[in-house]
Amino acid sequence: MSNMSTPILKLDGVSTNYQTLRGWVRATENVSFEIARGEAMGLVGESGCGKTTIALSILKILPPGAKIRKGKILFDGADIVPFSDSKMRKEIRWKGISIIFQGAMNAMNPVFKVGDQIIEAIRLHEPDVSKEEALKRTEALLEMVGVEPSRVSNYPHEFSGGMRQRALIAMALACNPKLLIADEPGTALDVIVQAQVLQLMRDLKEKLGLSMMMISHDLSIVAEVCEKLAIMYAGNVAEYGDVESVFKEPLHPYTQGLIKAFPTIKGERQKLVSIPGQPPDLLNPPTGCKFHPRCPYAMDICKKENPQLKKQGPGEHYVACHLY
Repeated sequence: MSNMSTPILKLDGVSTNYQTLRGWVRATENVSFEIARGEAMGLVGESGCGKTTIALSILKILPPGAKIRKGKILFDGADIVPFSDSKMRKEIRWKGISIIFQGAMNAMNPVFKVGDQIIEAIRLHEPDVSKEEALKRTEALLEMVGVEPSRVSNYPHEFSGGMRQRALIAMALACNPKLLIADEPGTALDVIVQAQVLQLMRDLKEKLGLSMMMISHDLSIVAEVCEKLAIMYAGNVAEYGDVESVFKEPLHPYTQGLIKAFPTIKGERQKLVSIPGQPPDLLNPPTGCKFHPRCPYAMDICKKENPQLKKQGPGEHYVACHLY
């Protein structure tokens, strides 16, 4: 087993591809980052940049035709890429790593009571637990996430959107995982409820000492909860570091563009600047740096060589850009 200084999760050069009729889609390429114990990391980027593919690769629940072509995924010190599906089910999923999927509205079965769905998750992964004990645990979990324990016998349609999201968080925590992955936890919720859900996740992280990976396209959500930030573009990690240094001194032109395109309520009113162009087609990506067709600082080398993630400055700040 690993010791406390080992990161709970470490990705080392992970490339996941999807096979289509037109060829291989390079959804993620050479992705590397790590999450320390008790730490929250945000994974940010525009739609289709490979964020959810990273989550599905970590849990090895990729759709048919997709596969991890290279790289290592170290969870608690052990490389889980070679693990069989049954070993993943027994040892990793739910007990080790749990996920809250995007779209809480559709993630629960509408014909089963909410409590029964959480009880099923507990008893499936811990067969020794009796139904009565699982019910007690379910009520305690619901109470912990701010839902009345008496609501165990309600159906999902009797819950509001925010309550359904809370019930999903309770379900994800049912087997005391070490790492929680939240894929766009605020999607389809109004701003007030979104803020409540984020506060709940912050509280749970402190209370349970959870490690978390939060996937979002919204920089403000990640800044609220996470200590570290990885910016993804077209399947690559463009920049990676602690939240403060990435926000205060963004190094990659894409990160700079993302921050400029985001409205602020402080200081003078400024016109928002959008990033020109479109994200590339990952079936046929541009040569060299994938961002070069949209980059204001593109040089000749950018068209030929894909830059590697390199450490910049004294802190934990990495960037993949030929400017540095």
